[in-house]
Amino acid sequence: MSSPTSDSRRGSSRGKRAAERPPSRLRRTRRTDAEPAPAPAAETAPAVPVAPTMTAEAPAQPPVVGTPEPDFAVGPRRSHLALCLGVLALGALALGWSAINGIFHHNQTLRAIGPVPEWVDGTGSTLVVTALSWLLATRTAGRPLISAGLALVLSVGSLLVGGRVLLTGAAVMTCVVGAVYAVMVTVPAVTWLRAVREVVLAAVVALLTALAAVGFEPTVSTERFDLAALFLALGLVFTIVYRLGAGLHGLGRRGLFVVASGLAVLVATLAYAELLRRYGVQSFVSSLLDFADWTTARIGAFPRPLVVLLGIPALVWGTHLRARRRQGWWVCAFGVAATVPLATSLVSPDSSYQEAGLRALYALVLGALVGYVLIRLDLVFTGTKGRRGRRAEEAGPHRPEPSRFAAL
Repeated sequence: MSSPTSDSRRGSSRGKRAAERPPSRLRRTRRTDAEPAPAPAAETAPAVPVAPTMTAEAPAQPPVVGTPEPDFAVGPRRSHLALCLGVLALGALALGWSAINGIFHHNQTLRAIGPVPEWVDGTGSTLVVTALSWLLATRTAGRPLISAGLALVLSVGSLLVGGRVLLTGAAVMTCVVGAVYAVMVTVPAVTWLRAVREVVLAAVVALLTALAAVGFEPTVSTERFDLAALFLALGLVFTIVYRLGAGLHGLGRRGLFVVASGLAVLVATLAYAELLRRYGVQSFVSSLLDFADWTTARIGAFPRPLVVLLGIPALVWGTHLRARRRQGWWVCAFGVAATVPLATSLVSPDSSYQEAGLRALYALVLGALVGYVLIRLDLVFTGTKGRRGRRAEEAGPHRPEPSRFAAL
């Protein structure tokens, strides 16, 4: 029996099989309830275009095109964060109790209460460095439990075993962790006043770290202790910022110039101070020391040049720059030049709480003014011209970052 021809009423079998074959997946389209599938029409009937209908259930809307919100990592649990901050506050209270007792040890009331137990200093320092290690690991997307546990074990082991080396190493570890976290805890600042707020917060963390470092009672050479803590903190913070700042290739010429300038100021300041101390003319060195002593006698303290010229301005300008570019992290990295000296300000046997506090206050004021000048120069060359343009830029959208305690 021969197959029907295309002229017959049934049509060709090949055409029938082609009509019954489902469409290809590439050409298959979704059909909604608002557009029912059209009924098969006769071959001779022309195709009638059907106007799309609008229904109340599925109104037609134009596609919305927008920038997706950044998918930030969720911060730590509130219970964990509350526990960590509680441990930090408990350690700070213990260190504060010991510091107040040391300042007012001649008070008759305190004598009646009794001396502070010897284990209070070590316990407070252990609690503070453990909490700071947990917060730093959380902020840098690390392993908080491992970091906090390691800090706890090393601190307790140093206190139990004792000795000059272990206690001094614990003090150095405390200064490094606290100084780096003081930089990492900052958030982008749109205005200069907000940048100053972030610097004040970093200074408070660094001063708390100074109390914790003294609680271990290290036996140190002040110059070597400061240099060791500074170099270790620089290595740690640059390792972290290398990831946050998208590596060196994302700096550009301007960023490379800024980083090179910061390194030059750091090296020149440290090298000049060391050369002046070892090989300087005795009359010139004596005149500088006399000027520092004269200033200390008049206003109570003499701020460190490294903190005023590099550390505080880097934090002020860096937090302001991070609101527009993530390369601002490279500028903030030099903030450890301020947080490390503040964290080691009480290690020297000759320093006092009053002198350390006044030195930090003077450095904050002078460094914030230098940072203000840097921000204005940056806005003149790269920002929007005019006061209205700057106000519009401050009110506009900025580069987002996670919250203060969330992972970067």
